[in-house]
Amino acid sequence: MYRYKQDINRNIFRGYDIRGIYPIEIDSDTAYTIGRGFGSYIRSIGKTQAVIGHDNRLSSDELYTALKTGIMESGIDVISLGLVTTPMYYYACIKLKVYSGVMVTASHNPKDDNGFKFAFDESGNCKGQEIQDFLAYILKGDFISGSGSEESYNIEPDYIELFRTNFNFGERRVKAVIDPGNGTTAIITNKIHEMFPLDIEFINNDSDGTFPNHHPDPCVEKNLDQLKKKVIEVGADIGLAYDGDGDRIGFVTSNGTFIPTDKYMIIVIRDIINKVANKKFLYDVKCSKSLSDEIEKLGGEGICYRTGNSYTKAKVREDDLPFGGELSGHVYFRDRWPGFDSGLYAGLRMLEILSNTDKSVEELLEGINEYYSTEELKFTSPDNVKFGVVEKIGEYAKEQGYNYLTIDGIKVLFDDGWALVRASNTGPNITARFEASTNERLEELQNEFISKIEELNK
Repeated sequence: MYRYKQDINRNIFRGYDIRGIYPIEIDSDTAYTIGRGFGSYIRSIGKTQAVIGHDNRLSSDELYTALKTGIMESGIDVISLGLVTTPMYYYACIKLKVYSGVMVTASHNPKDDNGFKFAFDESGNCKGQEIQDFLAYILKGDFISGSGSEESYNIEPDYIELFRTNFNFGERRVKAVIDPGNGTTAIITNKIHEMFPLDIEFINNDSDGTFPNHHPDPCVEKNLDQLKKKVIEVGADIGLAYDGDGDRIGFVTSNGTFIPTDKYMIIVIRDIINKVANKKFLYDVKCSKSLSDEIEKLGGEGICYRTGNSYTKAKVREDDLPFGGELSGHVYFRDRWPGFDSGLYAGLRMLEILSNTDKSVEELLEGINEYYSTEELKFTSPDNVKFGVVEKIGEYAKEQGYNYLTIDGIKVLFDDGWALVRASNTGPNITARFEASTNERLEELQNEFISKIEELNK
């Protein structure tokens, strides 16, 4: 039925996962081949079982079936979750104590994309060199054969119970508008929210893998236009949005203002810093200096780290941090949650904070140091070009005598701002973000580095 794909597209093996366009770059044979490679590899390191799930994209069920076949033909027993959010998949691995697994998803990518997030063992999602090594393993084609079994497992009751026992809402009944963006979270969001003393209105709450209403990325402000309008129309306290597979979150305030994740993180850290023993918090290189300033003001310690949820989640766990996150909307609570990223959970933590105060979101953000910043800007650049461009930006910074970091791409630091240029690990793009103490300086930084990117990206 399926064939080993010797000519598998190497460019789909990216920094944090496997991701590409269906069916041009990823098809059933690709999924089967990845399954054969995954099953063989985990069997070679002594594993006997794997947990698998898929999101609601139109191609996901087909790829899931092919993947499952490949894994079982390698002699691995499959625990099949079916249609689930990525956080539900993560919790199933924790609950079942089976840490080898694959989630079929392209997260927040366009509807025609699909892919695989995967973990070999307890160390978490594969990333960086691990993914390239896995590609090399697949290309060798030296697979183990066997006949694994399939067992279906419904994680939903356990997942709902995890939420039910986690919150302590106050007397204020918060009104929120929630936009799952027709993503996979729509299969469970009603059941979760109805357990709590909240007034909730939903938009785009039908699971539809064509994402008919807007692109399923809640950290891009233009995707939240419907949410903004609805929040203002119904007089809600806040608006929450989730991405395609449910592991990321976006926010708007009662007056429809977009709140980036780093500002949400300030609200959370202000809330928990006196409740946790370890006062170290992680953020990625894209986050505003407002966040690091605030952690310092509160007497905590900030840890600046590279972008990518496979990296940031692992670092939060390894350093035993109570909380961390990144600008893209992935956040990790470990104060009273198992540490995996869930947009639903992150949103409910915000609603819980609001329920225990009479302040608005805007008031909860008072007193922070304000800077002028851009959103994350994208410049199309082929996968075989983008890393070279970023390297040359580093050479330029060195020639100019600038101070810069190389944690992830090139982050050039000035007394009055910064410029970040990095190669995207999820698509053929170079991304850039800028921040400064004045609008004028922000413009200067943008002009200098964008012109350099455009000059080099040819």
